[in-house]
Amino acid sequence: MGTEIKLKGDKVIEQIPSIKDKALRINLNENIYGTFAEIGAGQETVRHFFRSGGSSGTIAKAMSAYDKDFSDAVYGVESDGRYVTEERLKKMLTLEGQIIEERLSREKHPTKLFFSYANTVATIDFAKQFKGHGWVGIRYQIEPDEAYNEIILHIRFKETDARLQQETLGILGVNLIYGAFYKYNDPKRLLRYLYDHLDKDQLEIDTINFSGPRFADVDNRLMSLQLVKNGMTDAVMFNPEGKNILPAAILYKKNLLALRGSFRPVTKVNMDMYEKSLKMFLEENKVEKDNTLVVFEITLSNLRSDGEIDERDFMDRAELLCSLGQTVMISNFQEYYKVVEYFANYTKARMGLAMGVNNLVDIFDEKYYRHLSGGILEAFGKLFYRDMKVFLYPMLDENGVLMDSNNLKVHPRMKELYKFFKFNGKVVDIADYDPHNLEVFSREVLKMINQGKPGWEPMLPSGIAEIIKEHHLFGYHPETELEQNNL
Repeated sequence: MGTEIKLKGDKVIEQIPSIKDKALRINLNENIYGTFAEIGAGQETVRHFFRSGGSSGTIAKAMSAYDKDFSDAVYGVESDGRYVTEERLKKMLTLEGQIIEERLSREKHPTKLFFSYANTVATIDFAKQFKGHGWVGIRYQIEPDEAYNEIILHIRFKETDARLQQETLGILGVNLIYGAFYKYNDPKRLLRYLYDHLDKDQLEIDTINFSGPRFADVDNRLMSLQLVKNGMTDAVMFNPEGKNILPAAILYKKNLLALRGSFRPVTKVNMDMYEKSLKMFLEENKVEKDNTLVVFEITLSNLRSDGEIDERDFMDRAELLCSLGQTVMISNFQEYYKVVEYFANYTKARMGLAMGVNNLVDIFDEKYYRHLSGGILEAFGKLFYRDMKVFLYPMLDENGVLMDSNNLKVHPRMKELYKFFKFNGKVVDIADYDPHNLEVFSREVLKMINQGKPGWEPMLPSGIAEIIKEHHLFGYHPETELEQNNL
């Protein structure tokens, strides 16, 4: 696994050091010194440091607490009895770091940069039903007298061979340690370097969090966005507090109701759709409130501006939704059926989609499914499998006519297909909607904010207009508003 050369046309833009060279550079740095604790997939990371040479000045200790009882004796017992968890990883990193500090005198080693690297991983099972996943992290110093930094990530294996997964984990570990010490000043690039000598079909990184003095200015939500943008994962999620959350943990065995939109900005229509569809969803058979999660989803295609992702714009939308107490998902799924497929990886419970009439009409457009061998029928088989329902919010057409599931217009070729799903109760109307909201369109609200026109505030949920004004979101400028008011 030698040096990689990245090209742009015929021009060399970057040379990627080999895994051996990365490990050797760490080993030859006389100040970097720490421990490796690896559970579940062999001592694959530390192996590279042993083999590259000069490791005696780097490796304080390498251990694998494979036996559960022994692992519990070292790191304590988890309340949920699980071992492949973020909490377990944090305990490993903290304890190993404390041991170094306790056993090595700072007076004797004034220039040492201590670190603890750890992973807790489950590789593929014998039946090959579960491909495996794990938590990987490093806790380390950049200056001897400085507080510790942490980089913690969750991975999912895509390979179907345990030995290959072990090798992949080892390469990732070296990339992480090397990036932590030599690329910490550019976290976005550090993230991309985690895939040096790896392919996206080997490994998925679906959560990452940076903390510590060197990452004080890093917004972990934006780093999550990079995961989706770079194709490292299909979706990332944030809780109402605006923190990164592991999708598998929050979606597991839940009844799920999803609302897709641009939410630019979130309006009273969105919240009315949410409240009324949730009420209907909770009345469905086998849907219990305590086991139900509502997800506001923004697809990456709605974050693009001239082919690039407008990160500030993304932050504004996500923060407003979180301020309303909502869980937000950012995905790269253009089609609705892919959202349902993604959810199905984590739950077999009930699912619902809340959407407007125009979105449903769009779903029945064949052009979105030409890449599928089974075309629109294959997509709809995936979309409406099991008991999935669409809760439909009405709209007024250009003539002021109310459009709902009974009179919406799909392409003539799709009429019978639509009738099938409508007749079988897969599409149901939201009946008790607020008619005042039918005049509210987020595009118009956005235009009014940009142009400083008055009267947009009542179209938004309580408190949202104040946040937009306070932080000057979506192109809001008080001066423009003042000018408009004086006209």
